[in-house]
Amino acid sequence: MIVAVVGAQEFAEVRRHHLAALAYEVEARGLLWRLAGPEESVLTVLGPRTRRRAMVVATPAGDGWSYLWTGGGIADVGEVAAVADRLARLLG
Repeated sequence: MIVAVVGAQEFAEVRRHHLAALAYEVEARGLLWRLAGPEESVLTVLGPRTRRRAMVVATPAGDGWSYLWTGGGIADVGEVAAVADRLARLLG
């Protein structure tokens, strides 16, 4: 049982790390953001002009992690700048 708890904590930290990286990138593009949910597991991104909103999660996928967002978006977390660009277009 203890191994599962440690694993869950590490899992949550990795997820927060990926979401924080994306938050930095979307903010640089003029979007607003907020981490929400249990253990800050969801990134809410807001277009300040349009008031459009997207919710983004980071989840394990294959050997790595992927971002998933509202409207069917999916991309590898290694493409964080491209994901921020896509969100800026979507919410702009």
